Amino acid sequence: MHKKTAHELNKLLAKKESSSQELTTAVFAHLEKVEPKIQAFVTVTKEEALKQAKAADERLKNNDNVTPLTGIPIAIKDNMCTKGILTTCSSKILSNYKPPYDATVVEKLKAAGAVVVGKTNLDEFAMGSSTENSGLHKTYNPWDLNCVPGGSSGGSAAAVAANEAVMATGSDTGGSIRQPAAFCGVVGLKPTYGLVSRYGLVAFASSLDQIGPLTKDVTDTAIMLNVLAGHDKKDSTSVDRPVPDYQKSLVNDIKNLRIGIIKELLGEGIEPKVKESIQQTMKKFEELGAKIMEVSLPTFAYAVATYYLIAPAEASSNLGRYDGVKYGQRSPNSPDLLTMYNNTRAEGFGPEVKRRILIGTYALSAGYYDAFYLKALKVRTVIKNDFERAFQNCDLLLSPTTTSAAFKVGEKSNDPLAMYLSDIATIPVNLAGLPAISLPCGFIDNLPIGLQLIGKAFAEETLLRAAFTYEQNTDWHKRKPSII
Repeated sequence: MHKKTAHELNKLLAKKESSSQELTTAVFAHLEKVEPKIQAFVTVTKEEALKQAKAADERLKNNDNVTPLTGIPIAIKDNMCTKGILTTCSSKILSNYKPPYDATVVEKLKAAGAVVVGKTNLDEFAMGSSTENSGLHKTYNPWDLNCVPGGSSGGSAAAVAANEAVMATGSDTGGSIRQPAAFCGVVGLKPTYGLVSRYGLVAFASSLDQIGPLTKDVTDTAIMLNVLAGHDKKDSTSVDRPVPDYQKSLVNDIKNLRIGIIKELLGEGIEPKVKESIQQTMKKFEELGAKIMEVSLPTFAYAVATYYLIAPAEASSNLGRYDGVKYGQRSPNSPDLLTMYNNTRAEGFGPEVKRRILIGTYALSAGYYDAFYLKALKVRTVIKNDFERAFQNCDLLLSPTTTSAAFKVGEKSNDPLAMYLSDIATIPVNLAGLPAISLPCGFIDNLPIGLQLIGKAFAEETLLRAAFTYEQNTDWHKRKPSII
């Protein structure tokens, strides 16, 4: 039962062929078996989940405000606030932090009747591409335990791939939903900036962060987005616009849809087998009636450098609140306030977080602000304009999600630049605030690889229709890791 998708389970629950309590118990039985190998979770909330499952069964029995997520076990990335439950951001500095409130997305999922099985591991404060930067423990890829699951939402992607949760939330600042989705062979959607509330998401880079779903298939993505999307007065960047029913966009038809292949993302730095797989994918889209054309986005070459000035600068500002005074870890035995600040941060933050704070603080400092941060903001606008030009002739853009399949644990740990460059296909999307989805499109040596589709702002419906059509006409999403 734990292997099924949310929409399959929803039918079973609706017909009373199973209960949420039975389903949740089955998920925990499986989780307890595979979690020692995967290590996808920071906190498992079994007792609370079983109470929620019991409440969901009451709702189902009385047909009381039942939604497609009522009774479905889900996982929450551990940088989203959960009332009374540890929210660590996988950092020692927040190892004892229990928020007094729920993030808006958590509130919405609970209101829909979802059952929260636990909080998933991530790169500390979402800074990383492999979940090796977690301050608590590493997470491993269910397809090959010697490989990384991607990051920063590696715990969420691994949990879904290994059937430790039916679906999960992730956050995406530069590819942190899509890259682990590709590495773990699941579907990951980064919505348009402003579509999903960020209230209660612990900030990394506020102008780039966006919450989205990680699921087993495209239908589940649409179901979860229906719950997550919508205006929130508590988030000043949340856009007030009507939210469509995303499930209605799941139509197996893309005739005459114009899809642009990004030339720069099939060139240098992309593994030959990844290119080969994307070329096969292009043929499949053509067979299905789409019009394929090549597009050039020359400013992509500057995207990684631009991102690694803007994101660390915002992180430097956002992480200034962790000083040991109001919440989180406080270094003991500090003789004065300044020493306490220094000691708390030195002991609480990991090396990657410290590196990014230093980069960001430098870029914002007097004499360097104009040369680095301001220039990066201008290049960001140029990248956004490049996308807008491409969308004058295309409905969607297509590229590989990652430059390769999942790499080995430790392979890039000592080379931050190599790690940063692995996000070359995903970063430009965040800089432009656009929606993008990653879904399975092939394998290299039994490791999944992902296809990325990028849409216009708030064009999630077109994105989901194209992804659904591709998925319905291929079998990649049906292949599962042997660990499950």
